[in-house]
Amino acid sequence: MAVIYDYLIIGQGLAGSALAYHLLELNKKILVIDENRENTSSKVAGGLYNPVTGRKMVKTWKADSLFPFMQEFYKNIEKLLETEFLHETPIYRPFISMEEQNEWMGKSATPEYSRFIKKVHQGNLYDFSKDKFGGVELNYSGYLSVSKYLEAYQAYLKEKDSFIEGRFVYDDLKVETDEVSYKDIRSKKIIFCDGLGSQEGSYFSWLPFRPVKGEVIQIDADIELSHILNRGVFVVKKGDHFYEVGSNYDNQNLNWEPTQKAREEILGKMADISDFSYEVTHQKAGIRPATADRRPIIGMHPEHETIGIFNGLGTKGVSLAPFFAHQFVQYLEADKELMPEVNISRYFSLY
Repeated sequence: MAVIYDYLIIGQGLAGSALAYHLLELNKKILVIDENRENTSSKVAGGLYNPVTGRKMVKTWKADSLFPFMQEFYKNIEKLLETEFLHETPIYRPFISMEEQNEWMGKSATPEYSRFIKKVHQGNLYDFSKDKFGGVELNYSGYLSVSKYLEAYQAYLKEKDSFIEGRFVYDDLKVETDEVSYKDIRSKKIIFCDGLGSQEGSYFSWLPFRPVKGEVIQIDADIELSHILNRGVFVVKKGDHFYEVGSNYDNQNLNWEPTQKAREEILGKMADISDFSYEVTHQKAGIRPATADRRPIIGMHPEHETIGIFNGLGTKGVSLAPFFAHQFVQYLEADKELMPEVNISRYFSLY
């Protein structure tokens, strides 16, 4: 007799892994299918998380809820897998004027920002940083070693007989009123966490995805950097002499090929905030599954109660995935409401 799963999860990126974790916490029987492509947006990403973002440097959406939840989530998985992949590292953003320094001195005293600001510096932090007006040092920031995390969690899923490697073929999915079947697999529900795959598949292609290409450059440099430099681009230490610099945003050329144009743009912005010698060792590109309103898309298909989606995390998957995977599971298993800002129902008029 065939095993009937509670949930079939398509895609084991940041979204699929977080969803799998929360479902397993409730002892649900799950199966994750992923083809282990190397150039997925999750694996190419720099993995940064940052509570204060954008050109105007404002507190990111739902920061007060997202960031404490995210840190606890990854630390729990580190204990479970007996490995480390969350690197809590202060982000340092150089100021470009005295006015900006004064503005951040004021912000650091407000209840809204004080928990996220570690220190406001009034002069150069490094001899190679271009920050004569100082800069702001942020809390609740750092980076996730995304590939290491996903590989370790995949090994855990395999131990639990909850993972199959392979490409999901939409045409092989049969949908019924109370379950779905895929080849010889039966499940009560199927959830698509497959990034751009959802755009190409037959059930969610009507959603307003706005894919964005981003590139990251790896360099060798003989400097000591204990912060993440971040203004226009980030510079983050990933190993001895090994740094990553990124990223750019390109919504026109949506392919997986690294470009000279992006290299010049990223390294030019790095030169605006720092001055040191380096050698470029590698360049990689990924396509982020962003959405029209820059909010995740979560919920069940308007016509099929057995088909769901958890997607559209865009550039902030590291911080969004843990919290909203938990909220989705509460919706699925405890009948709790989804936040209107992420609920797929906001797009039902497009179906």
